[in-house]
Amino acid sequence: MPCAELASKFSDFRALQSRLDEMPADERSRVGDVSFTEDSIVITTPQVGAITLRATERTSDRVVMQAEGSPVPMGITIELSPVSDMETEVVGKMEVEIPVMQKPLVGPALQKAVDQFGEIFARLA
Repeated sequence: MPCAELASKFSDFRALQSRLDEMPADERSRVGDVSFTEDSIVITTPQVGAITLRATERTSDRVVMQAEGSPVPMGITIELSPVSDMETEVVGKMEVEIPVMQKPLVGPALQKAVDQFGEIFARLA
């Protein structure tokens, strides 16, 4: 998909809801409990509860989100780079500050949330 078209999909996260609603039930169940507002993606997991990823920056080649409700400070950056007129490379980067003592407790749950976010992003984009 062209970079500009992909970037426009993330200018208002509510546009992703229709893609989520169109998924077959089995795929939808794998995505989990996710909801969208104009500026945020809310992922709810039994282990961590609701984590809100709020957009703090949106450009034609970058989306930056900061987590709210996360047990540790967390941010996600999504870089969009055109490869050709019809192809875009998408690279996601997550920054998480996990204190050493909390890594065994929080790490697996956050990894699940990261994996879930990546799956959501790939399926909805």
